[in-house]
Amino acid sequence: MPFSEIFLVVGSLLVIFMILSLIRAVLGPTIPDRVVALDTINTLVVASMVALGAGYKEVIYIDVAIVYAILSFIATLYIAKYLEGGI
Repeated sequence: MPFSEIFLVVGSLLVIFMILSLIRAVLGPTIPDRVVALDTINTLVVASMVALGAGYKEVIYIDVAIVYAILSFIATLYIAKYLEGGI
């Protein structure tokens, strides 16, 4: 199996995990369960961007993944503060 095909397999698995997390986000009984599922999806998106960057040997995917991870982290902090009743 060529090296670039391995990254396609990894990307496919990450998409499957995203679908499972999306099901959890839709069916989650509480709002914190849904928030955790969405945060998991964001983490899987970052991982898939890194896998794409490594597979295609493009640094721009890694840079976008870093920015997306920072924004996702900040959004998670705001959501957690809102759910706690701090805003």
